[in-house]
Amino acid sequence: MRGLKGKNVLVTGGTSGIGQAMAVRFAEHGANVAINYLRQQDEAAETEQQVQTCIAKVQQEGVRDALVGADVSEEDEVVRMFEQAIAALGGVDVLINNAGIQISRPSHELAAEDFDRVLAVNLRGAFVCAREAIKHFLADGKPGSIVNISSVHQQIPKPGYLGYAVSKGGMQNLTTTLALEYAGSGIRVNAIGPGATITPINRAWVDDPAKAAQVTSHIPMTRAGTADEMAGAAAFLASDDAAYITGQTIYVDGGLTLYADFREPWSSE
Repeated sequence: MRGLKGKNVLVTGGTSGIGQAMAVRFAEHGANVAINYLRQQDEAAETEQQVQTCIAKVQQEGVRDALVGADVSEEDEVVRMFEQAIAALGGVDVLINNAGIQISRPSHELAAEDFDRVLAVNLRGAFVCAREAIKHFLADGKPGSIVNISSVHQQIPKPGYLGYAVSKGGMQNLTTTLALEYAGSGIRVNAIGPGATITPINRAWVDDPAKAAQVTSHIPMTRAGTADEMAGAAAFLASDDAAYITGQTIYVDGGLTLYADFREPWSSE
């Protein structure tokens, strides 16, 4: 993809799953990558190793990677994370807002503090990261790109995961509002909405044939997606190939948001 080589990319939640795949994908395109981890630096060791392998494979002299720790729900940690990423890479051109959590519980049993925790990471954290990225883009005086990792559940309700669904609905408006506000400054803000994806966090159904079959029965393409497929969409939105795209969510979902129950036409006759 055009325009990724030499760019400085910060990936939050970059230690596994979709985040890890995105860090690796950007490295494959010759970008410098800052990988955010939550608690311990060794959490990011596998991602860093894969990124360094990609750097060697693309044979780009001077391509760098960095590990930057932060809990994105903590504003001071986010500010420090950006300072570290900018110092290590020489700037930030692309933010991948990927960090996220979910808590499963019937809504009438959901504690307010659990609801708050999910929104603090998924929505407030995404806002603070986007704010810091935009500050840097404006101060640097050059275009920048933000890709928010949302979900099909910004559109499809997810019973039992109220905090998660609300946070992703909010992310849709975060994406469109920031896109409109900063389009004139050359800052693009887009999102991807992953559907069912084969990642470690989804082991409960990925490793259970019966549950996996139930999940894929709702997907018109009859299979779950891969982290690499999500990474490809994110890389496209960050690239110059998407230079005229802003404020959009691309659903990478095998058609899940098309409502599989309507594959056969309904009739009132």
